[in-house]
Amino acid sequence: MSNLLETMDSVLLMGPGPSSIHPKVYQAMARPTIGHLDPQFLALMDGLKDQLKALMNTKNEATITLSGTGSSGMEAVMTNLVEEGEPMLVVVNGYFSDRMGDVARRLGAQVDVIEFPWGKPADPDEIAKKLKEKSYKYVSMVHGETSTGVLNPVKEVGALAKAAGAYFIVDAVTSLGGNELLVDAWGIDALYSCSQKCIGCPSGLSPVTFSDRAMEKIVARKKKVPNFYLDMTLLVKYWSGAPRVYHHTAPANMYYGLYEALTLILDEGLPRVQARHRETHEYLAAGLEKMGLSLLVEKSFRLPNLNTVVIPNGVDDAAVRKELRQNYKIEVGAGLGTLTGKIWRVGIMGYNARKENVDTFLTAISQIIKGK
Repeated sequence: MSNLLETMDSVLLMGPGPSSIHPKVYQAMARPTIGHLDPQFLALMDGLKDQLKALMNTKNEATITLSGTGSSGMEAVMTNLVEEGEPMLVVVNGYFSDRMGDVARRLGAQVDVIEFPWGKPADPDEIAKKLKEKSYKYVSMVHGETSTGVLNPVKEVGALAKAAGAYFIVDAVTSLGGNELLVDAWGIDALYSCSQKCIGCPSGLSPVTFSDRAMEKIVARKKKVPNFYLDMTLLVKYWSGAPRVYHHTAPANMYYGLYEALTLILDEGLPRVQARHRETHEYLAAGLEKMGLSLLVEKSFRLPNLNTVVIPNGVDDAAVRKELRQNYKIEVGAGLGTLTGKIWRVGIMGYNARKENVDTFLTAISQIIKGK
């Protein structure tokens, strides 16, 4: 029987995630597995918590990683906080912010939406007006909208949510690790992300953080959190209880990978990591402009690590992506929702945020388009 793993290509992952992984992270993941209550593993969890606090710029004690993808982070934040009948304002300007509203509705929240065009940032002035019309328990938004390449003004909206007395929920799936993010200073009450984008680890983990205020709200719920696996009142006992209380069998080797990926980021230094993402983005944007290609988002609102390239008229989206993958071993993402067939999503996240990767991509896309 043939081994399919031996036939798989090595692919340069320049889509919206996962991103390519640093060799040191793979090496860390290859270490021998130990038990999820082993003293060494519990020490590793303590180290991960400290690393995540540093990455998020927070002192929140309820800062952990979930054993699940970024979508589990969204579910966890909503499921723990939101109770039936509570009013929520969801700021929508893309596919993933729209999903936040969907998850909240499933929990029985009274969801209102304030919408902005895809490819444009949320407008704090319009949000301020909306918050004066009604009292909301929650305000939620996406920091870096993966579907459009927009970096939203989370700092400004956080101040508005605080003034309105609302809990502020943020999706930082594509922004954490590659962009400035100040959880405490920006008044964020609950935030979730993922391991496979700017952090530079394989998919499978979702870092989350909850403010003390948010945890007090969760503990005071009228009914238990309706999802046992994602219940933060139970998870914090596993992450920082005395003694630790079993909750689930954590994926030890994934935790090894996350620890090494975070070590690489913190050793490089957050300012330098953020600058590297910006510089690589600017290098990509300049190269695309020389080819006559443009980005969907205005320069001042671009998410540096996720670039949305406008597909030229007459160019077949799927055919180009297929040729990139088959002949050049490069993966980029397609557009979602209203942007399907209109953009390519080019990620330069984590270990991928290097100019040599941009050169490889630009050479390939230029050759493909010229051949069409």
